[in-house]
Amino acid sequence: MADKLHFDLVSPEKRLFEGDVDMVVVPGEEGDFGVLPGHAPLMSAIRMGAISVHDGGTVTRTFIRGGFAEVTPDGLSVLAEEAIDLSSFDASGLATEIQNARDDITAAKDEAARDRAEAALARLEALRDAAAA
Repeated sequence: MADKLHFDLVSPEKRLFEGDVDMVVVPGEEGDFGVLPGHAPLMSAIRMGAISVHDGGTVTRTFIRGGFAEVTPDGLSVLAEEAIDLSSFDASGLATEIQNARDDITAAKDEAARDRAEAALARLEALRDAAAA
């Protein structure tokens, strides 16, 4: 189909999506970018955020933590370090997890532990923001 974009979303655990869609908006390192059918080839690192898949008037959002996006003449492939389907995500315990991560930062005994706790907090806050959008 020339009027559709072939999109493939893969995480280390599994392939989350493969199919033809109207458009995909990707949280690139340098800003969000939309990919439509016929997009010029490109490769981009991905920051934490939500990928929005537009197809037939519906939008499906998936939180991703890092990875790479590649646009080729065959379509868009996203290799994500982590991916969570936001349509089935339960954010009810997220506030507690965020507070626990903040406590871990305060309680860190060395720089390495602090860095791990700060990375965990950044991931949780990005997930909270993506789920709320």
